[in-house]
Amino acid sequence: MSRSSTSAPAMLAIAILTVPVCLAAQQSADELAQQAANPIADLMSIPFQNNVDFGLGPYDRTRNVLNIQPVVPLAGGRLITRTIFPFLWLPDVSAESGSFSSGLGDVLFTAFYVPPSGSVTWGIGPVLELPTGGASRGAQKWSVGPSGVALVQRGPWTLGILANAVWSVAGESARSDVSKGVLQYFIVYQLGNGWYVNSAPIISVDWKASAGQQWVVPVGAGGGKLLFLGKLPVNLQSQAYYNVVKPDRGPDWQLRFQVQVLLPAPGSR
Repeated sequence: MSRSSTSAPAMLAIAILTVPVCLAAQQSADELAQQAANPIADLMSIPFQNNVDFGLGPYDRTRNVLNIQPVVPLAGGRLITRTIFPFLWLPDVSAESGSFSSGLGDVLFTAFYVPPSGSVTWGIGPVLELPTGGASRGAQKWSVGPSGVALVQRGPWTLGILANAVWSVAGESARSDVSKGVLQYFIVYQLGNGWYVNSAPIISVDWKASAGQQWVVPVGAGGGKLLFLGKLPVNLQSQAYYNVVKPDRGPDWQLRFQVQVLLPAPGSR
């Protein structure tokens, strides 16, 4: 085997192993925890967010949604992309046991333009929902809309809000049109040594649902820690939320667990 044939894989392996080492050398756990609290920070990350919903339907069934949502900053941090790949495990809510469907749901892609900012960091851009979930796990519609985020970080505090809305523009004509939105406020307080407490409930609305069945409004909180597995920065967190407003067949409460792997932004040193 020639030297040229082995050099490329070797260089790739070195790069993969070196990335977390460089990031760990540059920043402490507290600094990285502060950045991880900012959804539009100039920092590449791969969050694995698992949401377990309890109390669905008349038989109190359980639903599981694993969101794999890589965040990739581009153009020196002026453009932040986030793609959410939801993997769903859906029960048959009309029965005491049995499943309805499992697999990939509709993928959501967002691109934020983040201008130079002062005390308030903000970003705005389009959001696109792709009909990748099929008939059983998705809307079978192409949907688009706006998305925005704004936050303030002062001392140990991070206070912010993120919102988006989408409307269907194409897709399966036999399926209902899409008109829905999400609003998420987030509050994070850094405790030191990578520890923090936080609250980030996701408030959702489906404008196509009947009156009294449109909103899901959770309240709750949790916490987490930024730690290093060797030299690899990993952000671990969990929260619990109770739905004070929900559809009749909606879940009563939710447990959220997240593992977030942090990497330097492309082109950073």
